[in-house]
This record gives sequence, C-alpha cells and structure tokens, in this order.
Amino acid sequence: MSDNTDEPSNTEHDNRWQQRLLGEDKQRRNDHRSPYQRDRARILHSAAFRRLQAKTQVLGVGMNDFYRTRLTHSLEVSQIGTGITAQLRRKYPELRYLLNSMSLIESICLAHDIGHPPFGHGGEVALNYMMRHHGGFEGNGQTFRILTRLEPYTLSWGMNLTRRTLLGVMKYPATYSQLYIDLHRPDIANHRQLKPSEWPPVKGLFDDDKSIIDWVLSELSEADRQLFISSEQSHTNVDYPHLKTRYKSFDCSIMELADDIAYAVHDLEDAIVMGIVNQHQWQRDVVEQLSDIKDVWLISEIAQIGDKLFSHEHHLRKDAIGTLVNGFVTAIGISTNSKFDEDLLKYNAELQVDFAATLHVLKQFVFKYVIRKPEIQMLEYKGQQIVMELFEAFASDPERLLPLNTRERWLAERNDNKNPMRVIADYISGMTDEFAGRLHQQLFGSKTAGIMDLSREQ
Repeated sequence: MSDNTDEPSNTEHDNRWQQRLLGEDKQRRNDHRSPYQRDRARILHSAAFRRLQAKTQVLGVGMNDFYRTRLTHSLEVSQIGTGITAQLRRKYPELRYLLNSMSLIESICLAHDIGHPPFGHGGEVALNYMMRHHGGFEGNGQTFRILTRLEPYTLSWGMNLTRRTLLGVMKYPATYSQLYIDLHRPDIANHRQLKPSEWPPVKGLFDDDKSIIDWVLSELSEADRQLFISSEQSHTNVDYPHLKTRYKSFDCSIMELADDIAYAVHDLEDAIVMGIVNQHQWQRDVVEQLSDIKDVWLISEIAQIGDKLFSHEHHLRKDAIGTLVNGFVTAIGISTNSKFDEDLLKYNAELQVDFAATLHVLKQFVFKYVIRKPEIQMLEYKGQQIVMELFEAFASDPERLLPLNTRERWLAERNDNKNPMRVIADYISGMTDEFAGRLHQQLFGSKTAGIMDLSREQ
C-alpha cells in the first residue's frame, strides 16, 4: 500500500471516529471513497476554503503577487503534514493503524485556517473586542464553527465531517467560559485606541457550539474527556492572561507541527525574497542564538545554509528551504502520555529537542522582522479599524443593514434568546480583505459608490 493512499479500516475504533453528527445515506454511483476522502473533498470545494486565497497570511494581499496567502499556506501545511505522516508510518509500524489515512491529515491541515478573519491578527483582535460581552472571538474557534455549522453543505450542520477530523482541528479543546480570565479592563474610548496586547483572544472554542463539541468528545471516557479539556496558566507567554488547554489529539499534533514548519520556513522565504531580512540579521538572530545545540547535522547545516538562503541564485535558495523542511519533518517522533486511555490522545507527534529549539528561533526571527515590521503593523491596524467599524454599523441596526440570509439567522438567534451578535461576527469573519475594505468604503467613504452585491455565499 503506497504512503499516499488511504488504507481500508474496519475496526470498531475506526467506525466510532468515522461517524458524522448527521447520519448520511448518500448512495452515489460507484463511490468507493473513504470517509476521510469525502471530508477532504468537502473542505476543498467549500466557499470558506476558496476565500482563503484573498485573506492575509502575513504580508497584505495585493502588496506583491509572489508571496503566500492563507490558501497557499494551507496547501503547504497539508503537504508537510502528509510528509510527517509518511515518516511516522515507517518509524512506528506498530502505530500504523493510527496513520492509515493521508486524506485525514490533509483534511485537518487544509481546514486549519478556514476560520481566520480578514486582515490577519488585526481582524481577529478587533472581532474579539467587539464580541467581548458575547463570548469572544478567536480564529480556531471560528474554524470549528464553519466546519460544523456555517458552511452550507448541509442545512445547519456545516460540512458534516467525521468525528475524528473535527477532533483533529480542535487546537484548544475547551470553551471560552472555561478559559476566560476577566482582567476588568475598561472599554476603550474609541476604536483608534485598541491595543491588541490588551485584548488577546481566548484560545478556545465558543460556548455557542458546546453541543457539537460534546458530540465530538462523546466517544472519550469521562476521565479522558476531563483531562483533555483541562487547562492551566501559560508558562511560556507571560503576556497571555487567560488559561490555556494542555493537550491535543494525535492528528492535531501533526497538523500543528506542519503549521509551525510552514510558518517558520516558508514565511522566512517570503521575507528573504522581498528583502525584508538580510544575512547579517540571520547570523545574529538565528546562527548565534543556536550556538548551544548538539545535533551534528543541525550544527553543520545552520552554519552554512545562510549562504544558500540569501543567494541570488533562485535554485540555491529553494534547495535550502527544502533542506530545512526535510530536516524538521524527519526529526519528528511520537511521544506517549499514559494518563490517557484513548490512543488518539495517548500519542502525540513531537520534534527532537534541538530541532524544536531551532524551529522556535526561526519563528521568533519571522515574528521580529516580518510581523512586527511597522508597515505590516500599519496594515493590521487599518484592518482592525475596518472590522470594528463594520461590526458597529451592523450591530446598530441589523435588520436594516445585514444581507437577507444573514438577517434571517440573526432574527432566528434573537427570537430563540441565543446569541445574535455571533451571527454578525460570523458574517464579518467570513469576508476577504478586499470585500471588507470595499464594504467599509461603501458605508463610510465620502463618495457615493455603486451598490455592492452583499449576497455572497455564507
């Protein structure tokens, strides 16, 4: 059986995790796909996935036509995720039953960013602030919501994916109310004053989706479930005030490593190509920071790879990028946590210590020179303002300003005494950068522009 295919599985364990919330009886002609191949198709063909092509990854969409968007990033994460899975299959033949579907890992990786709002972190913080009294907002929580409720593959159960795929996208498997710490911050006087550092989103799922979260976790024992959703104060980020979940599923750990590798290495490539970072900064902030590592291959590679990375020869830079990605992928093993009974929680993919340290340094390098770059922060700040002003406008008179299908959802939530503000957050977070910008111009610009078509797929 090739490493690029899904292997047949008929165990009771697989059957439990392949269940869907909404039972399906699709008798399609000669359809022999596995459940996870169907999940992947639903994600790939969704409107939410297509919209990632026009959402900011790090550098603003439209600044240059070379670098990555959320869509190309997600495709790269998927490719790295399957590479990790193929390596682990060979290293751990006894755990092959947990690694029997490439389509599963592809699905989780392709979907992992699907809930991110326009304008990157700026849009996320803006929505979180506007939702501060209504359950907050966070990109990973929105991903789960799109997959399970919003994407119109079914009437009201989203894409109706398998339980295991949904478990895999739960990066933070507890709800907002379990993790939120109230800092008693006063509301800001006006939108211009919002500081992202003072309003960090709670990294978790939304209380509005608790019934579906409970369904996903219902196959776990009570002891496993309680441990899985347990949380603690962050030890690594003193600026993050809320509680953080402690555990992830096996599939999620593979996706998260793939995401980190893609972010650190490929966003680094974009920064080098655009001249944002230079070799002197690389030497000081990467090579010198890694002087204590012991791994012989890494020591040798880090010492000389800078010449290739910053070469004007395109093929040399590509070779260096490929070498780095391959180095990380092949340095991943599986750790065991015997506190859990469920195998999907007991095992996690994990980087060797020196490679984990190197990946952390690379991520910090990209953060320092790319994400914190004033020009990038100005774009984030502008996006932040756009999102808050759009939210304020829709919340002021939803029945007047929301498009028809969104208005119907808003009315239904209000009439059921639920959380109608969540519907406004859903609508804005689904927008692309350009759509949000044009809509803001139509509402607040001085020119009387033509009427925009708001009836896009929700």
